[in-house]
Amino acid sequence: MTDLGQAVPSGTDIDQAVAALAGVAEETPLMAAPDLASLSGAAEVYVKAESLQRTGSFKFRGAYWRCCNLTDAEKQAGVVAYSSGNFAQGLAAAAMVLGVPATIVMPVDAPEAKRRKTAAYGATVVLSEHGDRPREEVASALAREISEREGKVLLHPFDDRLVVTGHASAAAEIIEGLRRGGKEAPDFVFSCVGGGGLIAGLAAGFNRFSPSTRLVAVEPEGFDSFGQSLKADAVTRILSDSSSICDALQATAPGEVPFACARATGMQHHVAVGDDSVRAAMRVAFETLKLVLEPSGAVALAALLQRPDYIQGNRVVVMATGGNIDFEQFCGTLGDVAVQ
Repeated sequence: MTDLGQAVPSGTDIDQAVAALAGVAEETPLMAAPDLASLSGAAEVYVKAESLQRTGSFKFRGAYWRCCNLTDAEKQAGVVAYSSGNFAQGLAAAAMVLGVPATIVMPVDAPEAKRRKTAAYGATVVLSEHGDRPREEVASALAREISEREGKVLLHPFDDRLVVTGHASAAAEIIEGLRRGGKEAPDFVFSCVGGGGLIAGLAAGFNRFSPSTRLVAVEPEGFDSFGQSLKADAVTRILSDSSSICDALQATAPGEVPFACARATGMQHHVAVGDDSVRAAMRVAFETLKLVLEPSGAVALAALLQRPDYIQGNRVVVMATGGNIDFEQFCGTLGDVAVQ
């Protein structure tokens, strides 16, 4: 069990990550969204468009800062990790920038576009066959085997304090973006959750810059291990036979480091959203924000559009976390979905 006292990155750690990422990661737009405020009942809504981040998702932040902290010997040996797609691309791009060889284990049913782009960033892609077993667990085991066999540094996509620290840079940008517009910090921030790396980084960042800001963890229905863990006040593994269009958010349990960070910062709010709500959110993002979001990148917006009582009259930021979806899949996912 991770020590709560060691879970939250220090202010110095966060500042160093922010400085390292400046000029390397994109400072993604913080978009005012009055139409979303009207739809949700919030006083103000802003969308942090991490779908426009390098490699199309927030994952580059944590991956780059993690690679910055490798020793020279570790950089020479190279890294290996598992991912269904977005961390794969983020790590591949970060490793390319820093000249580090990277091997990524991806489930055989990961989206073809994500596999192709990961390889295009220079990483070696190894596919894992999971059958009826949880695909993240099988891919993780194969990555560990490669690490032991080839001497590569095994990196975890979310259960890593340095990865979490890199993601805290998004909170710093949100605070600064609002400040430049003459606005105070948000009352609520909605974020997707798979293993918890992003929301833990946001929690750490807002704990430093705006402790009164509350985080809302959003997961697909059937894959709400983070919400179940918050309820139980302990890391809880789920056994789900559900399916979800959110391919990047199918972790069976939160990471110990992210969950300890969430507990240490007092996180309480969590929401699970269904596929139809996600499809509607993708359409809303396209029509009102001109953003193309993959399903996993739209879950936070889906939760906002469910109009939770606690956001009424408040300033809210929604994390639009990924846009790695090809045209055919985007059109096929939306179909004839209607916005309620």
